[in-house]
Amino acid sequence: MDQKTHEQAELADRDTVCAGCGAVAEGSPPTWTCSVENGERRYFCDSCARENIRAIEGRLDSSWW
Repeated sequence: MDQKTHEQAELADRDTVCAGCGAVAEGSPPTWTCSVENGERRYFCDSCARENIRAIEGRLDSSWW
């Protein structure tokens, strides 16, 4: 997947919000999970990722969980 490096740099400067529970973290935490759904990046905190790991590995969009 081709991603622009300036988008990655922008992301590190902003707070990251979990798409599952709404938790907020500074920058982009290395332990959070990133999923691309319908062309949009969605981030999930450690807890949400652990709770839904099978769906994530099965490539199910978060709307299915």
